[in-house]
Amino acid sequence: MADPTGFLKYEREEPKKKSKEERLATWGEVYADVEPAERNEQVRKQASRCMDCGIPFCHSSGSGCPLGNLIPEWNDLVRRGDWAAASDRLHATNNFPEFTGKLCPAPCEAGCVLSVSPLSGGPVAIKRVEQTIADQSWEAGYVQPQVSAVSSGQRVAVVGSGPAGLAAAQQLTRAGHEVTVYERDDRLGGLLRYGIPEFKMEKKVLDRRLAQLRKEGTKFVTGCEVGVDLTVEELRAGYDAVVLAVGALRGRDDTTTPGRELAGIHLAMEHLVPANKYVEGDGPSAVDAAGKHVVIIGGGDTGADSYGTATRQGALSVTQLDQYPTPPSTRDDERSPWPTWPYILRTYPAHEEAGERKFAVAVTRFIGDDEGNVRAVELRQVRVVKDPETGKRMVTPINDEVEELPADLVLLAIGFEGVEHMPLLDGLGLSLTKRGTLSCGADWQTESPGVFVCGDAHRGASLVVWAIAEGRSVASAVDAYLTGASDLPAPVHPTALPLAVV
Repeated sequence: MADPTGFLKYEREEPKKKSKEERLATWGEVYADVEPAERNEQVRKQASRCMDCGIPFCHSSGSGCPLGNLIPEWNDLVRRGDWAAASDRLHATNNFPEFTGKLCPAPCEAGCVLSVSPLSGGPVAIKRVEQTIADQSWEAGYVQPQVSAVSSGQRVAVVGSGPAGLAAAQQLTRAGHEVTVYERDDRLGGLLRYGIPEFKMEKKVLDRRLAQLRKEGTKFVTGCEVGVDLTVEELRAGYDAVVLAVGALRGRDDTTTPGRELAGIHLAMEHLVPANKYVEGDGPSAVDAAGKHVVIIGGGDTGADSYGTATRQGALSVTQLDQYPTPPSTRDDERSPWPTWPYILRTYPAHEEAGERKFAVAVTRFIGDDEGNVRAVELRQVRVVKDPETGKRMVTPINDEVEELPADLVLLAIGFEGVEHMPLLDGLGLSLTKRGTLSCGADWQTESPGVFVCGDAHRGASLVVWAIAEGRSVASAVDAYLTGASDLPAPVHPTALPLAVV
């Protein structure tokens, strides 16, 4: 059994990062390289902090991991040094633990019992343990292709090669179906490829997993927009079921602030995608921060990704703006009681490297030069309140003070509005919900028979761990649709939501 006093013996310890100078000089991942033996010993101690609680909130889909990762089990296996068994337990619930280990914000840690009180020293470093199990699994050769011994004779098309689509494809291939993944970009991976910067996850990690899927029998077609290059009629004729994992990539724009039409103002993805293509070797980016004063509007993950990208491109300055006040450094039990996701200040590695963040401010005007280029933004201190009648948020200036901030490049990282409008949806007779997503029934099937949906296309922009969970769940539903029953796991229901205070 686990060591119930482990958290008293060992402090929570995060992985060491490279120096700021080294990080800014390269696109590589920010964490320092450590010899596997030393790394494993460090993580073994971290895993020893897990108490194997009677009710492990960490792997509850409501308050912790939607995949249902068997966290206390593989924590104890790591504590005992049984890495092979830990790999089996981790891969039993998660197709791609190296993705979640690097990219997931770890709701499991928020649900850890050691998060109840800061006196515990902080939650178990679950994300670090997961990542190390994944690394050790590849290094020791535990990860091998799992080729199905039977063939169902059924063909499935998966549209989209992000984490949801890849998870669905792998599960269905292993169940014996003939699966083809279609991707409209020139390379596979969706946002894993072109949305996530190299310093957060090197693409060799993605390519390694794609190689496993190919060896298992999954087929891939890139540069193909389904509904255009492959017509809906051809799709229907060639496949017995279709999975839509097309993401929610329609970026939210700012259409009301004066000066939005100025050159040099872009949606954040217009900056991130060509930057990632540059790292892939595709040549210079058309939206480059080199030698510019950069202002990023939006305080979330996408804004932080643009922040770190801009500094590596050689920006003169980087400023990230958030219209909300500075969050507290510790959990406010009244606002977000354990085990819900805490509302706290989150500092990403990019924020430690350069630049600054400003809170409780909003841009009231973009200021241009004589040639129609943005040169500055006009800032006001604001308060965000909710209209009691409509529920809409209202951003209100709190005084008459105006600050002018230099800005040669402005990046809008203010969220996503849902699935992009595409011919495929029209051809299938599908319409978007008010939230910009695709609805489905309890079996993940849309209103178009034999067409299923999962990931951000169904949920809206969300976490990588939810995408994988939905991909696994839709695979079970498609398997049952094709064969009458399924033994594939389905960790989440289409209506599942994380626990929250409303």
